[in-house]
Amino acid sequence: MLAKRIIPCLDIKDGRTVKGVNFVDLRDAGDPVELAEIYSKEGADELVFLDISATEQKRKTLAELVFRVAQKVSIPFTVGGGISSVEDVDMLLQNGADKVSINSSAVKNPQLINDLVAKFGSQCIVVAIDAKQINGEWKVHLVGGKVPTELDLFEWAKEVEDRGAGEILFTSMDHDGTKNGFANKALAHLSTTLNIPIIASGGAGNMQHFEDTFTKGRADAALAASVFHFKEIPITTLKRKLQANGIPVRI
Repeated sequence: MLAKRIIPCLDIKDGRTVKGVNFVDLRDAGDPVELAEIYSKEGADELVFLDISATEQKRKTLAELVFRVAQKVSIPFTVGGGISSVEDVDMLLQNGADKVSINSSAVKNPQLINDLVAKFGSQCIVVAIDAKQINGEWKVHLVGGKVPTELDLFEWAKEVEDRGAGEILFTSMDHDGTKNGFANKALAHLSTTLNIPIIASGGAGNMQHFEDTFTKGRADAALAASVFHFKEIPITTLKRKLQANGIPVRI
């Protein structure tokens, strides 16, 4: 079995790391480059940087931040936020990113997934999907969760896979920042119906939640923010606990 991955997520707004609850009520969590360097040394498997103001304000993700991060970390990192063209991706990869994450732009123009895969390969194209339950059905949301769509989470995830994306980063908006655990039922459905890796996001509050999303949710990786940023769960301790409980991780 492939090792399960632990991925700190750094939401970036105006050059700072921020964290909120259910996508709102943001508070400062530190300098992204400093945090990235700490996580790299502490044993994180990968990092994800999401410029949450980029999609909203139609700004491009800052290539300069990517370049600075690349100088400091020795683990793969993904960058997302406002990416809408082959040129955007080329710029970020040239500056040191290992993967890019697209979200709203993929929904608005699904062909973008095909174009990026054709140019750069599946291995560096991640499609992020933000969804919440409405009347019992998981619906995809855009623009940092502000714009609801009629797209069904599972149908869209299947299309994303069919178009060649290498991974899916699924964030449950209902669970985001609540620290009540991941959306394991939805994750398990995604993991059993798709063949590409699924990254779980939204809801991590304690170490048991990580174990649950790997066993009950069948996720390939678990992403979290505040529990790492505010030193509530040390990555080294988390990985040792997972390993002791039979979850394959890289120590």
